[in-house]
Amino acid sequence: MGRHARSLGGSIVPAICLALLVCASVAAAKTSSRVVIREDVSVAHRNELMNQLRKVTGWTRLAFDHDGSLAIESPDTLQGSKTAQSLLARAISGDKLIVLEDASSRSDVAFCRVVPGRWSTSNASLPRAYVVLIDFADFERIVGDKEARAAFHVGWGVLHEIDHVVNGTEDSESDGDLGECESHINAMREEVGLPIRANYFYSASPLKTDPNFNRRLVRLPFEQRDTSSSRTRRYWLTWDAVVVGGVTDSQSVSVRALVR
Repeated sequence: MGRHARSLGGSIVPAICLALLVCASVAAAKTSSRVVIREDVSVAHRNELMNQLRKVTGWTRLAFDHDGSLAIESPDTLQGSKTAQSLLARAISGDKLIVLEDASSRSDVAFCRVVPGRWSTSNASLPRAYVVLIDFADFERIVGDKEARAAFHVGWGVLHEIDHVVNGTEDSESDGDLGECESHINAMREEVGLPIRANYFYSASPLKTDPNFNRRLVRLPFEQRDTSSSRTRRYWLTWDAVVVGGVTDSQSVSVRALVR
């Protein structure tokens, strides 16, 4: 697989220019948790992510500690996605450090993206580090059916990135193939009764826009089987790819992957 820069939920991108410094003082490296959020992430964004992860996992006391490390205070629950619970638990107790960073309004980040981290000091005992870049602003720019919005928020984006790191999963390279990573995320959606992502690739939206404005509307489908009617209902998310990013002038908007 060509491992070059991709948009949301990315396969790990080992480009030198994207390798971010991870300070040796990062608290998560010194605690039992290997998932940590940077201290400069605002309280509002921190709470948004935490609340969305709580909804998916059912862990109502999942929280970021005072040092930024993600902690599972009470793992016992009959609710939530068991697959998501397993993934987060493995990330927290794993052998890799995952740093969550606010990358809001960055043009090179569409929703979320994971890149390798590089320690600021040389120490063979330090774990391999990865940085999940989160563009919180992009998630605010989505419009569409509420069912699809519930199945695609910042929590889902971060879980997708964590799955890349923890499970080493790849994303789709061809149309019609959802990809291993997003298949894992779809399993989580099903476990909490939400629509699944119907396509890995987004496409151009049929909505007309004012030609005087530089806009490129795209849409992504989700679907859910209605057991009462034996019909499959389809839901849509739409956004402006120019504002969100992830599409360059040389790329066709009809064949771009959303989560990479």
